Amino acid sequence: MAVTKFRAILETGIQAGASDWHIREGSTVSLRVDSKLVEIADFLVTKEFFDAAAEEMCSSKDLKRYDETGDADFAHAEDDVGRFRVNMHKQRNLRAMTLRHIKDEVPDIEKLGLPEVITNIASEERGIILVTGTTGSGKSTTLACMLEYMNRNIPRHIITIEDPIEYNFVDKKCIFEQREVGLDCITFDSALIGALRQDPDVICVGEMRNRDSFDMALTAAQTGHMVMSTAHTSNASQTIQRILDFYPAEERKQVRLSLASCLTAIICQRLMPRAVGKGVAPGLEVMVNNAIVRKLLEEDKISSLEQAIEGGASDGMMTFNQCLLGLVNEGVITEEVAMERATNPEALKMNLKGIFLNTGGGLIG
Repeated sequence: MAVTKFRAILETGIQAGASDWHIREGSTVSLRVDSKLVEIADFLVTKEFFDAAAEEMCSSKDLKRYDETGDADFAHAEDDVGRFRVNMHKQRNLRAMTLRHIKDEVPDIEKLGLPEVITNIASEERGIILVTGTTGSGKSTTLACMLEYMNRNIPRHIITIEDPIEYNFVDKKCIFEQREVGLDCITFDSALIGALRQDPDVICVGEMRNRDSFDMALTAAQTGHMVMSTAHTSNASQTIQRILDFYPAEERKQVRLSLASCLTAIICQRLMPRAVGKGVAPGLEVMVNNAIVRKLLEEDKISSLEQAIEGGASDGMMTFNQCLLGLVNEGVITEEVAMERATNPEALKMNLKGIFLNTGGGLIG
């Protein structure tokens, strides 16, 4: 732990309930509170202030990486304030930091507002589980919730590969090994290869970044392990397409067939301000690999996946529009927010009026 020049800024953000801090040399500080940016107008970050703070927060290794590449990712713990994931970078030839507050206590799935199907997915023994969404959509927290659910209920050996480690898990029913890239291992890919020799039940990788990562994930899933990871995609069909884009055209059919047999679920997430009080609520699209989804993948009918999701409520599946409709009806979010965040606003507008079109027929011919 440490006490740094940024302490007052960090404390201000914590008191305001901020999730992120944007600190730029020569500019005022901005916080993200309930998904909105709020400026701390009376504090200007000077060069001298940034120099001192960076020296306090960064290790020599982090500073070297920043000097060589213009980016450095690391974790920071501020005494009696909290833990933060930090990215230091350059913009307009000036330095900047983006900090994300990492809460030590993993929130409960139900408290976070995640549906029951998430626990069903976490209870599976093998396969690939992907949590997707934009930066700041809560992907890492949802993954952590699923891991903590296992920790409380299902004895497993869990290996996480992260950059940096975000949540520190305390062993309950599970045995955790948490490896930080650059500290405990060289790269995500090398750690994935090593993990297969370490008798894991579950391997959790911070992000699926390239073909090598996904090749190893497929290998692990095909040999009876569960692999969990994140991706920066907005819905299930886009996630499948992003994976296929890792491979040349002549290899994509085999990858699709492998996905059809190994995929467990894709959970796509967006955060929305609550209608009452502070805080955000997660909006989800959930695709579970049931018989219909499996056949669509095998037959390369990716464009029909949304229809399968819409008709898959019995398996816990839901589209974003279905989830948003439920959140509006429960009073969790407003109609205005739902319309802003909807994948298909026109369809949601009709749903809110009680009009539903039957689009689920003829999926499999």
